[in-house]
Amino acid sequence: MTTTRDIHVPEFLAGDEFSIPTYRVLTQEGTLCEGAEAPTLERDEARAIYRAMIATRVLDERMMAAQRQGRLSFYMQCTGEEAAVIGATAALDEADMIMAQYREQGALVYRGFTFDEFMNQLFGNELDYGKGRQMPIHYGSRKLHYMTISSPLATQIPQATGYAYGQKLAGEGQCTTVFFGEGAASEGDFHAALNMAAVHEVPVIFFCRNNGYAISTPAIEQFAADGVAPRAFGYRMHVIRVDGNDILAVHRATQEARRIAVEHNKPVLIEAMTYRLAAHSSSDDPSGYRSRKEEEAWREKDPILRMQRWMSDQGWWSDDEEKELQERLRREVLEAMKRAEKRPPPTLDTLVTDVYAEVTPALQQQLDALKAHIRRHPEAYPKGARFLDPELSRTDDEGES
Repeated sequence: MTTTRDIHVPEFLAGDEFSIPTYRVLTQEGTLCEGAEAPTLERDEARAIYRAMIATRVLDERMMAAQRQGRLSFYMQCTGEEAAVIGATAALDEADMIMAQYREQGALVYRGFTFDEFMNQLFGNELDYGKGRQMPIHYGSRKLHYMTISSPLATQIPQATGYAYGQKLAGEGQCTTVFFGEGAASEGDFHAALNMAAVHEVPVIFFCRNNGYAISTPAIEQFAADGVAPRAFGYRMHVIRVDGNDILAVHRATQEARRIAVEHNKPVLIEAMTYRLAAHSSSDDPSGYRSRKEEEAWREKDPILRMQRWMSDQGWWSDDEEKELQERLRREVLEAMKRAEKRPPPTLDTLVTDVYAEVTPALQQQLDALKAHIRRHPEAYPKGARFLDPELSRTDDEGES
């Protein structure tokens, strides 16, 4: 059903009449903006959020260094977007589902994913929940309600609509939040998901991290409209644009979005305006498509620095606490990485499990053929050979000692 009025001469609209403001609470100096409402964050919650932001930054720095050292094949950083990801996560119920793109490790940090769990996935060892079947940064946690990340861009967006529809039917007061970048919003999956969510009225929050670049393509070359937020009007959906580097604004906006989603079974679109301070991934060199001057200007808007200033003004944080936290986290990350590197990979037999209740004859034949091949060429598959021949593994260990 559409709502319309009659006209008798041609009248075309381009959407210019829609001007979406940016919700902001904190200045870059950490003080409240004039006219801004007092934040709803309590001291302990604010400190927990800040610790998660610092932990995410430390993890990213250490693992990017590990990748450059050849200890890790691939990595992607959340640097510069911690407020958007962690601020939103902190506003959710711990049982709400999160579907991420690939830069939302901060959500897992806040919910309690340990450094050991991160490392096990990154190195694909025997304790990796994904059993070494995915490339690094494809985390997932059933206990923390964090759907395992998949590589294809934007597939999580319609999946979030479907999952939220199930939550609506269950009627237990939960919602789904799905994170994605503005580049993913150019995929067809984005439009299909928003349309389905609006038509079926499901409790889902579409959280767009507009960080300025889809890998190397700047936003100005991605779309002609005023960002991603105006697209919500085409689906008759609630929408808000927020300063993605303002932790208080992100937290408050997501709180209200969740209320709308859960109490009214209405989808909400949040566009968080932020910036990717790091490269797109360990395979990217941003100097080829943006200037150092631009990056430095955004470093002055660092979301961690802004929150730190605000918390210091509240008397909730000190320089001594900052130093202690940074040193402890760096030590814990390094220790967890060393433990993960020493753990063996998943056993070969796990290659054929988790699909059928019992391994089929065809899969068993393939596994047997693989083992035979490895035994013929142990020098080409040292880890697999050690798994198949425990005596070889014990000899290697004695030689190393």
